Formats: sequence, structure tokens, C-alpha cells
Amino acid sequence: MIQEEVKNSLNVLHEKGVILYPTDTVWGLGCDATNAIAVNKIYQAKKRDESKSLVILVDSLKMLEQYVKEIPGEVLQFIKDAKRPTTIIYNNPLGLASNVVAQDDTVAIRIVQDDFCEQLIQKFGKPIVSTSANISERPTPTSFQEIEIPILNAVDYIVSLYHDKTMTTPSRIVKILKDGTLEIIRE
Repeated sequence: MIQEEVKNSLNVLHEKGVILYPTDTVWGLGCDATNAIAVNKIYQAKKRDESKSLVILVDSLKMLEQYVKEIPGEVLQFIKDAKRPTTIIYNNPLGLASNVVAQDDTVAIRIVQDDFCEQLIQKFGKPIVSTSANISERPTPTSFQEIEIPILNAVDYIVSLYHDKTMTTPSRIVKILKDGTLEIIRE
């Protein structure tokens, strides 16, 4: 089942499409994080201003290193010790679509902890966007059943996995400060 969903999702991602998929935190909208046209479709679906950046998922530390200039030692240790999904806001991203990068030249990236997502990103070979499957300013859905019709209609593919699962835990968010130290934004 997972292999079939990865294959179907890959076809959509390669065509600059948007998928609705379960992540290691909540249901998300995803696309190629290196393609500004695809990313713009997510902003339109969410009715969200592009000034608000999006979370990016990578499958490994190796992939992460391709998209950020520097990973301070303290951050490497933090990643290795993380037991739950942790999104880190990095400075000076590389090779990502300009509309996923915040105005202060930062980007939020998480090494995913979910089999489906990990396989999808690994086979895609590039990071994908992960933003909650809701219209901006509306509550984040905790299950597939809570996703609103306009979001369902705005995507090119809906992954047929975990439709009965409740997901209530958003990721921890940590920011790397200019001096390389960490600040916890959301525990």
C-alpha cells in the first residue's frame, strides 16, 4: 500500500502538483520545495500570504546539508537527540524556491520521522513542502475527516493512507540564532 501511494504521489510532485498527505505530525499539503510554481499553488489553496514561510521536509541529515549553508554543532546534537518531530529554522537556505524562504532569509526544515514521507522524499530526491491542510487562520485538522472541502478540492492527489488516524501533535520548533545558539519557539 505505501509503495503504491509513494508512486502516485511522485507522479504528482514531478508534474508540479500538490498532494494532501499524512506526515509525522498532522495532515499536510505538499509539493516540490524547489519549484516556485508548485509552492504558489499551496499558498493559493491555503489562501495564505507568501510572506509567511512554509515548513520543508527532508529525509535525512545528508539531504538537509544540501539545502542549508551551515549546521552548527549544537544543532547536529539536538537533531540526533530529538525523540519527536522537530522543525528547525535555519539561516541562509540554498537551492529552495524563493517563496518558501522567509523575508529574513530563513527556512523551517524537519527531518521527517514517518515511513511514507521518508520513502517519498528519498525517491523524489528533493525536499517537499509540509504545511497543515487548512485554510490560513482556520484550525489545523487533527484527522482526515476534519479537512475542509476547499482544501480537498485544491489538491491534485490525496494519499490513501491513515485516513482513520488522529494526529494532534505539531512539531517542536527551534530557531538557530545568528550566534549559532538555539531558541525554542514552540515546545
